[in-house]
Amino acid sequence: MIIMKQSIYNTVEEKAKVITDLSDKIWGFAEISMEEFKSTEAYIEVMKSEGFEVQTNLCGIKTAFSGRFGSGKPVIGILGEFDALSGLSQVAGATQKEWLCEGGNGHGCGHNLLGAASLGAAIAVKKEIEKGNLQGTVVFYGCPGEEGCAGKAFMARDGMFRDLDAALCWHPGDVNEVTTGSNAACMQFEYSFTGLTAHAAGDPQNGRSALDAAELMNVGVQFLREHMPKKCSIHYSFSDVGGISPNVVQPKASTIYMVRGENVTEAKKLLERVHKVAQGAALMTETQVEWRQIDGTSNTLSNHALEEVIYNNLCAAPLPQFTAEEEQFAAAIKSTFVTEQLPSDGAQLNWQVKQAVAEKSANGTIPLNNFVVPYAPSDYFSPGSTDVGDVSWLTPTAQFTAATWASGNPGHSWQNVAMGKSGVAHKGVLYAAKVLAATAADLMTQPQLLEKAKAEFAVSAAAGYDCPLGDEVKAPHAE
Repeated sequence: MIIMKQSIYNTVEEKAKVITDLSDKIWGFAEISMEEFKSTEAYIEVMKSEGFEVQTNLCGIKTAFSGRFGSGKPVIGILGEFDALSGLSQVAGATQKEWLCEGGNGHGCGHNLLGAASLGAAIAVKKEIEKGNLQGTVVFYGCPGEEGCAGKAFMARDGMFRDLDAALCWHPGDVNEVTTGSNAACMQFEYSFTGLTAHAAGDPQNGRSALDAAELMNVGVQFLREHMPKKCSIHYSFSDVGGISPNVVQPKASTIYMVRGENVTEAKKLLERVHKVAQGAALMTETQVEWRQIDGTSNTLSNHALEEVIYNNLCAAPLPQFTAEEEQFAAAIKSTFVTEQLPSDGAQLNWQVKQAVAEKSANGTIPLNNFVVPYAPSDYFSPGSTDVGDVSWLTPTAQFTAATWASGNPGHSWQNVAMGKSGVAHKGVLYAAKVLAATAADLMTQPQLLEKAKAEFAVSAAAGYDCPLGDEVKAPHAE
């Protein structure tokens, strides 16, 4: 097995330029959720050239695709993402905020890195299948729209991932660490109010303000916050305020709400209360209200059995070695932070490691983290959400983070974009690909590992998958 893993590492190094070139290309496209058309073409081109059986338009979504190789069991899925965030355009390699394209998009969550490493891992596994060292099937999934559209949830609702024996994923970060614990389920809805226009001074009595209704809904939800479970949260934004003329009673207004709960059941309960607040606001203003679901994600089921396999491979794979120039670049990026932050939000770190990293980070002595955080199964609850959660309800699923950014890099930041094409990021991508591929190899050669993961999954997922998406909800650009 040691020989095979070295072969896997060698394949990743041999394909390093393919992997990092793809990552840089996706960084340049910087396409937002469900509009990753150029990125999709780039992935398909690489998969075909590497000999994968490619499927496109998965579940009717134009930017969802897969690359499959091998036959029979086990079937190991490796998840990839590639969407960017709006408003985060940034010059690569700069150590201060500098627009590449003012107002444009940028990979502030590092999904250019995420997808490239995942495909790199699939390529390495494929080569071992070709050699006869592995038996089974590897599937790379191109999952669009993780940011703000929950592409994997739409795919899961329509039956994708059910044939997998396990699913593996990773995420760019500032530390090498197994992700354990759970996170919030989330449901996103748009509320649209319709009223009657009128002159705000001349005949206000004839107007029925949709904008008033939207504002009153927000007031009602503010009061609701006191009376909801501690692991719930609600966020909102205005998507339409009717117009810019203050002397007009606005006849339309819309607001978008994200309602989070510890699980889908709790999120749905809270959502019903938000619906009632919207109805109350419409009643008070004599307007009409309609709502529609945009997306939804499930809470994640942790699988400690798979997490242990990932941890062993995080420790076994050779850690990136950073140059003095890369350390200096990271230190310069680090100097731009408003406040010091713990790696990976400090979510999974045990207290001793957390304190040690915080102390060194505060002294500026660790611009880059090149160690593996000790693993301990945790019931830590993250208030954030991810559509990986929906996959975790259909098959045993586990994930990790790998250091591609400076220690303490804020999430969804220009700093992440600035480092997204750097040597630091490239080294992290190759490390992540090696860990993913080696983990898949363990699962293919040691049946007892999968059996343990499946036994744990049978217990944690016993309630069954309660998809947070209604059947009527369609992904953007879905056919």
